[in-house]
Amino acid sequence: MIKVLFVCLGNICRSPTAHGVFDGVLKREKLTSKVLVDSAGTAAWHIGKSPDERSQLAAKNRGYDLSYLSARQVEPSDFEGFDYILAMDKSNYANLIEQSSPAFHHKIKLFLDYAQTFTESEVPDPYYGGAKGFDRVLDLVEDACEGLLRDIRLNHDV
Repeated sequence: MIKVLFVCLGNICRSPTAHGVFDGVLKREKLTSKVLVDSAGTAAWHIGKSPDERSQLAAKNRGYDLSYLSARQVEPSDFEGFDYILAMDKSNYANLIEQSSPAFHHKIKLFLDYAQTFTESEVPDPYYGGAKGFDRVLDLVEDACEGLLRDIRLNHDV
């Protein structure tokens, strides 16, 4: 089984959005038994909380359900346990590199490295913005999820 971990700061906006969208992509492609998805934050502020209501609403408007997710913090075992550890921005990428052994650095990437259409390198944090920010996150995430799926299919027996 291929294991994918999406990571942002608090695990209530960007990474749960990517988690929910990629779950939806995997269901559509009938790959839920071959790819496991999770999300986490580099900070502990929101452990146990549901995704931000605005993230949930924006996702729901596009047919994705985030209501089953709850925030957690990245754990040391994640670096060994996951095949893909995908940071939403450069700051979280740097935190992940700092927290992990060099033996696991090859697993850590910026999520938007998988984007096919967009040229941004970071998923912006919509927390302090309006509804348009959450829609923009979804645009970027949907694009990168399709690219990630393509990468998984190319590099793994899925």
